[in-house]
Amino acid sequence: MTAQPAAWRSADPSIVSLPTLPPAGLELGTARRHAEAIHALLPQTQCTRCGFQGCRPYAEAIAAGEAEINRCPPGGLDTLVRLAALTGRPVQPLDPACGSEGPELVAHIDEERCIGCARCLPPCPVDAIVGTQRRMHTVLVELCTGCELCIAPCPVDCITLLPRSEAKPTAAAPSPAENLRRYDAHLVRRGHREQARLLRLAERKARADGRMPLPDLRGDAP
Repeated sequence: MTAQPAAWRSADPSIVSLPTLPPAGLELGTARRHAEAIHALLPQTQCTRCGFQGCRPYAEAIAAGEAEINRCPPGGLDTLVRLAALTGRPVQPLDPACGSEGPELVAHIDEERCIGCARCLPPCPVDAIVGTQRRMHTVLVELCTGCELCIAPCPVDCITLLPRSEAKPTAAAPSPAENLRRYDAHLVRRGHREQARLLRLAERKARADGRMPLPDLRGDAP
């Protein structure tokens, strides 16, 4: 008789127990359920400090047995304990290669040094930075997750991280659900921009190949 799989047990009623199976024995549907349950416990900052391109890929890697549960500094000990309860894995210290747990942070732009290059806008997973080319940019504190992804692209190093408690105006941290909602919307907008870019490139190529007439820029002038 085939042994029944053990369960992912948790004393926390908000954590759904799921069957624990060896990664090689996971059917597609079961693997997705595992990953979704894990994903629901992550902070949704999309910071990539875990070494994966967002919270969902990290959750999928945990479910597949390809990643440890101690690679999420933004979630800290609380998330680690909940992941351990869900997966049945032991609680262990955060992996120092991913960073350390600390106070909630938000990005801050030095408005006097900002050159309006807009390079910080695309990396922000929740679109918490507003501004246009050659105009001063600013961070919406109430939306910022402190992911740090806007810092590296800045050519003048005018972006720093501050403890949320020191940010002006003061604002509570957004919830994981709100972070995920804004990230999903960000991906949709990014997809639309990419489609528009590819369409412009196709039109330019068609004109260069003589397959599309150039627009008449003379207007009605005689």
